[in-house]
Amino acid sequence: MRWWKTPQAAMVWTVLRIWLGIQWLEAGWHKVADGFDTTGFLQGAIAKASGEHPAVQGWYAGFLENAALPNAELFNILIPWGEVLVGLGLIVGAATIPALLAGAFMNLNFLLAGTVSTNPVLYTAAIILLFTGGGAYFWGIDRFALPYIKERLANRKARRGGKVDRKHAVLH
Repeated sequence: MRWWKTPQAAMVWTVLRIWLGIQWLEAGWHKVADGFDTTGFLQGAIAKASGEHPAVQGWYAGFLENAALPNAELFNILIPWGEVLVGLGLIVGAATIPALLAGAFMNLNFLLAGTVSTNPVLYTAAIILLFTGGGAYFWGIDRFALPYIKERLANRKARRGGKVDRKHAVLH
């Protein structure tokens, strides 16, 4: 077994995962509770695409101007609630891999929009946790939920198709 997948190492990953979840939850809850309007952020990011040394690449500014800005109302919902859900998932270790992917994707988009802040740190933490695989959720709900879900799906498949994958299915 690789050292980063041991139960002892998983304690370190759990602390990192929970810390990362708290960062996302606090950022999202603040936006949900206080109201959030992404219009100014989007316009600022688009403005950063000009000049001699643009902080935002032209192709990304085009995406922001033509896709995100016209749909700002949708992003006003997706961003805060996405942050809250990523935070909750990471704190309890439920849907950990999707939460890490969603968080890293948001960080990447914030970075592409020219906002540094804590995004490189949060992005790096998410990538590290993704590389630990199951170590990221060894001490979390996914440790128990994923085998249960896999078993239920295998049993459903076995009942429907009549074929049994003996490696994954348990017949009752």
